[in-house]
Amino acid sequence: MATWKTLLLQDSASPLMEQLAYFHNHTLMILVIITVLVGQLMITLFFNKLSYRFLLEGQIIEIVWTILPAVTLIFIALPSLKLLYILDEVNNPLLTVKSIGHQWYWSYEYSDFKSIEFDSYMIPKDLMKPFNFRLLDVDNRLILPYQTQIRLLVTAADVIHSWTIPSLGVKIDATPGRLNQVSFALSRTGLFYGQCSEICGANHSFMPIVVESISPKYFYKWVSETAEA
Repeated sequence: MATWKTLLLQDSASPLMEQLAYFHNHTLMILVIITVLVGQLMITLFFNKLSYRFLLEGQIIEIVWTILPAVTLIFIALPSLKLLYILDEVNNPLLTVKSIGHQWYWSYEYSDFKSIEFDSYMIPKDLMKPFNFRLLDVDNRLILPYQTQIRLLVTAADVIHSWTIPSLGVKIDATPGRLNQVSFALSRTGLFYGQCSEICGANHSFMPIVVESISPKYFYKWVSETAEA
């Protein structure tokens, strides 16, 4: 989760987020090089009073500074297009979960199992335990197995919401009357926090998302216990 000293992206918890972080670093390096080069040229122009008369009109340099930005954009666009296809691909999901956004809480349904569905509300301040995070913890977490391809179906019952977990690299709109899907795989165990990222009303800031990643063995045990209950 994000903390007060987090300057860059959160630590990745899925292969998708790793690829997003790589692309972010790749693009940031290109931008740093461009910024340093342009800054150095501007500083030189400020302090250098001389003029090079052969550069007052030059076709070659105009061609060069037209081609170089185009090449730079290609170096950014190719990894970006590849990443877009990876993010949109759904490969043989082993588990399907449906998430429904309400004003202002989330409902979850495990489509592969019978009678496993529950609501997830934010824990009020007066009911919080010392280990809970204010405005982030919920009463019923979304339990998922790690190293498993998961398909998430997202919709809404009233207004537009957005199901977002930054450390998983997942952000998908929950739109009434529409079913959106996203696929991801958790790479490690832990608790991963997120919030609704769409301005959905007065209590928009009070419908957090908590994903609990556990091993498949304990997930099967949790499924059997929940189904029996």
